[in-house]
Amino acid sequence: MSARFEEIDWRPTPMGEISLRRRRDPVSGEDVYEVKLGDEYLMSSLFTAGEVALARLGLAELPDGPLDVAVGGLGLGYTARTALDDPRVRSLIVVDALAEVIDWHRRGLVPLGAGLASDPRCRLVRGDFFAMAAGSAAAGGPVPADGAKAGNPVSVDGAKVGDPVSAWGTARSAGAAPRGLDPETPGRRFHAILLDVDHSPRHVLHPGHAALYRPAGLTALAELLHPGGVFALWSNDPPDEEFGSVLAEVFTETAAHVVDFDNPLQGGTAANTVYVARRHDG
Repeated sequence: MSARFEEIDWRPTPMGEISLRRRRDPVSGEDVYEVKLGDEYLMSSLFTAGEVALARLGLAELPDGPLDVAVGGLGLGYTARTALDDPRVRSLIVVDALAEVIDWHRRGLVPLGAGLASDPRCRLVRGDFFAMAAGSAAAGGPVPADGAKAGNPVSVDGAKVGDPVSAWGTARSAGAAPRGLDPETPGRRFHAILLDVDHSPRHVLHPGHAALYRPAGLTALAELLHPGGVFALWSNDPPDEEFGSVLAEVFTETAAHVVDFDNPLQGGTAANTVYVARRHDG
């Protein structure tokens, strides 16, 4: 039987101190993996319904494959794993700003890590999803097999145009870099882009992320989708009518799905929202 509590890893990052912890749930007896940034809980393996639904709902809107998919935010890997479980998916790129999180997966420190890191369809990319989508790609490329060193800044090929550079990346030089979520193929398009980084469009982890949730930011993101492609977004807030209107300005079809799940910590149910938006076919 595992110990009741273990801090698996702790590292300083440009965003603050990040830690990976494992504890044994007293009710189920199962191990629960948690990620904290400072004193704030970022994710827990106890609550994965929203991450799973993000992939299932987003991919459900697409026809038969093969499908190329991009995920913003690796976390504990549940969205990526669900996408790879869809037999139509032939390639998956997962962009995460924190080398430490990618390192946990490559070292097998989280339950889904080894499977994701060894899947030939899956590539883990260290970078600033928001800057990459906007055209000031901040990406370190695929992380080497031994992982990135703790505290290394995310490399940036160009300064962000018209917006402050996010704390998730560091500007090295002026001028826009090739835009896109695949550092090896600038401007590459995907059949689906699934995003789970911020708490919600209103509650972002960094002010520089807010621009993505406005018409110009969503328009730039939509250009990275094939015609008829899907953008899906996880949110911890209830459906937001104002954000739904912004989505509808850019995408042809939009919907907000409420995902209910058991919350044993509060003795009831909780809910997330998954927004699904389709780009026009033309």
